[in-house]
Amino acid sequence: MDNFSMMPDDETTFDYGPDAAPVHSEKGKTFASNFVPPLYSLVFIFGLLGNSLVVLILIRYKKLKNMTDIYLLNLAISDLLFIFSLPFWAHYAAREWVFGDTMCKILSGVYCVGFYSGSFFIILLTIDRYLAIVHAVFALKARTITYGTVTSVVTWVVALFASVPEFMFHHVQMESGSYKCTIHYPSENEKEWKQFLTLMTFILGLAIPAVIIVFCYMQIIKILIKGRNERKQKAVKLISVIMIVYFLLWMPYNITLLLQTYQDSIFSCGLKNDCEGKLSVAIAVTEAIAMIHCCINPVIYAFVGEKFRKYLSIFSQRCMLALLCTGGGHPHLDRSTSSYTSSTEHDISVGL
Repeated sequence: MDNFSMMPDDETTFDYGPDAAPVHSEKGKTFASNFVPPLYSLVFIFGLLGNSLVVLILIRYKKLKNMTDIYLLNLAISDLLFIFSLPFWAHYAAREWVFGDTMCKILSGVYCVGFYSGSFFIILLTIDRYLAIVHAVFALKARTITYGTVTSVVTWVVALFASVPEFMFHHVQMESGSYKCTIHYPSENEKEWKQFLTLMTFILGLAIPAVIIVFCYMQIIKILIKGRNERKQKAVKLISVIMIVYFLLWMPYNITLLLQTYQDSIFSCGLKNDCEGKLSVAIAVTEAIAMIHCCINPVIYAFVGEKFRKYLSIFSQRCMLALLCTGGGHPHLDRSTSSYTSSTEHDISVGL
C-alpha cells in the first residue's frame, strides 16, 4: 500500500536521514506490534461498554444528586477519551501512522488531557470524601451540584492548558522509511523542552496528587478510627480502591519515562548505552499497562459500589423485559420492577 498517497497535501513531514533519526529499540517495536493491538482492542471493547454503563447509571438512575456523582461522571468521561483513541494507536503500533497530521495532534493531545483530567478528578474525589468526613458541617454547604459542576469545568480547562504542548509539538514525521506520529520539540532547545514537559507530567500527574491524597486520607483515617462509622468506611472504600489502582497502573510508566528523559544525568556513558534498549521496552510495556486503567474503574464499581450493583441489576432486568415484552409488555412485571427500583433507591444509602 502506498502510504504517502494517504497523506493530505499539507501534511507536515520531517525526514531526518539515517544518522539523525531518533533511536528506537527493535525489541520495543516488536513488543508493541505484537502485544499492543490485541490488548488495546480488548480494552476498547470492555472499557467502552463499562464506562458507558457508568455514565448511563449516573445520569439515568442516580440523577447526579451530589458532588461525588459529578466527579465520578467526569472520571468516566476521562476514561472514554482514552478509549475512543485506542483503535488509532492499535493500528499505529501494528503498522505506521496513516491518519494524517491533524489527527496525530488531536489524538496525542486527547491522550494527555485524559491523563491529567483522570488524575485531577481522583484528587477532587479524595477532597470530596475528606470534606464529607473530616469537615462534615462545612461540607453541607460546599458539596453541592453547583460547586461540583464549576470545579469540573475548571479541571477540564486546566487539563486542556497543561496538554497544549502535546497539541503543538506532535507531527507526522518520516523516520526510517515510515511515517511516525511523534513529538518534535523546537530544535534550538529540544532537550530543555523534553525535560521540562516530562517533569511537568510527573509533578502534575503523580507527585502533587500523591501528596494531596496522602494528606486527605491520613485525616480521614483518624476520623474513622475514632468514630467506627461503618457507613463512612464504605463510602471511603470505593474512592480508595479507584485511587490505588490508578496510581499502580500509571506510576511505572511515568517513572520509566522520567528515567529515559534524564538518563544522561542518571547513568554513566557505558550504562546509558546498555539501558537504552531496556528503557525502550520498559516504556512500551508500562504504557500498555497504564492503558488498562480505562476499563478498570467499572469493574471496581461492580465489586465495591453497592448502589452500582443494584442499579446495574435494575438496568439488566429492564433490558430483559424490553426484549421479552416488545409490543405490549406484562403489566405485573412492570409493576414489580418499578416497586423494586423504588425500594432499592430508598434502602441503599452508601456511595456508588
